[in-house]
Amino acid sequence: MSEKAIEKKAPLFDRIFKPEHIVLDNGHTVDRPRSRTPLITLILLVVVIISLQVTDFDFGILIKRGHELGVIMSQIFQPDFSYFPKVVKPLLDTIQMSLLGTVLGCLIALPLAIFASSNICHNKVIVSILRFILAITRSVPTLIIANIFALMYGMGTYAGFLAITIFTIGVVAKMLYESIETIDMKPFEAMTSFGATTLEAFWAACMPQILPTYLSHSLYCFEMNVRASSILGYVGAGGLGLLISERVGWRDYRGLGMVLLSLFVVVVFIDFFSDWLREKLS
Repeated sequence: MSEKAIEKKAPLFDRIFKPEHIVLDNGHTVDRPRSRTPLITLILLVVVIISLQVTDFDFGILIKRGHELGVIMSQIFQPDFSYFPKVVKPLLDTIQMSLLGTVLGCLIALPLAIFASSNICHNKVIVSILRFILAITRSVPTLIIANIFALMYGMGTYAGFLAITIFTIGVVAKMLYESIETIDMKPFEAMTSFGATTLEAFWAACMPQILPTYLSHSLYCFEMNVRASSILGYVGAGGLGLLISERVGWRDYRGLGMVLLSLFVVVVFIDFFSDWLREKLS
């Protein structure tokens, strides 16, 4: 192969910044590629500068108004415990719609993940369509989905429950079909060769392999949904979000501290419970 042909196959960076020729002690010459670090650093620096200009970032204002954060945080860290009775019902609504949305979303995600797996479903059209739909459900923020459902079905936890369900379907199905594509397919192929349907063979040969992963994904999604559902009230989808918006609007930061403290305790409990359950499943 000629030197020109080799040069054309070289990366664009190496064609612009020619490699350094180094003569070894034995007289042979080798080419050492130029470091890409200065170029990458320069590009990142330009991107940061442009971003600062577009967002009107002012470090002086950040320093000047920084003490306001301390004032707010000092009140948040002194929660008003007398406000707790008003937190109980929205907190239970948040947990209930997160739990119900997670359970329903995970149940729907399982068959979708099966038919979105290229090693189970060999119809490329079906696989592509399902993956495209799942990509859309993941790309749209839960807050926007909840806002749409709130306009369709009215204010309340029903809209939040539907939004969490849609989000759960997209996330769990995505993680699950990726896990399905890594399993041992020999038992599945053996069962289908004996006349079992795709679903029968999957349930008997593949489900035992992915069950711990499926449950782990479901628990992880439940943790995310509890956090996400706490702000759905901003668009009228019920739960703690409405209470948080109300306390911020009234500048009642001690009441807000009580809301956040209640949410923190619930999230920590769920995290510990999920870790314990994952250990049992593994």
